[in-house]
Amino acid sequence: MTPELQDPVAQATAERVRDAMFAKDAAARALGMEIVDVGPGRASVSMTVRTDMVNGFGICQGGLVTALADTAFAYACNSWNEQTVASGFDVQLLAAGHIGDTLLAQANVLMQGRRTGIYDVNVRNQDDVLIAVFRGRSHRLKGRVTDV
Repeated sequence: MTPELQDPVAQATAERVRDAMFAKDAAARALGMEIVDVGPGRASVSMTVRTDMVNGFGICQGGLVTALADTAFAYACNSWNEQTVASGFDVQLLAAGHIGDTLLAQANVLMQGRRTGIYDVNVRNQDDVLIAVFRGRSHRLKGRVTDV
């Protein structure tokens, strides 16, 4: 483990950023997402698949699985309190989510430079079945997420 990942100041910063972001994150709240864990360069976000989230085949709509992964990506890449946005991502849908499944997206930094980064996100269900793999590319803007 890198020293930064054990740094209590960096951890506290990630938690403050989580709180500031979630307070304004209407999309995540509307989809019933919960920020399960956050730390420097990482985040875990869960979502339970509801009846209004399935497509005509009775499986979780792929865009909603992607939204879950993208949310974990956002919390991970903003965890250092540097305002960061997505510059692109790729997602592979590997298995179906079903009504009642709890999906967990776990994002981790692969590389973070001064302005750009790459993050990997795995989405699994409650049975540890891999549902999707997401790779996000980030771009840091000027400014902080929170002044606290």
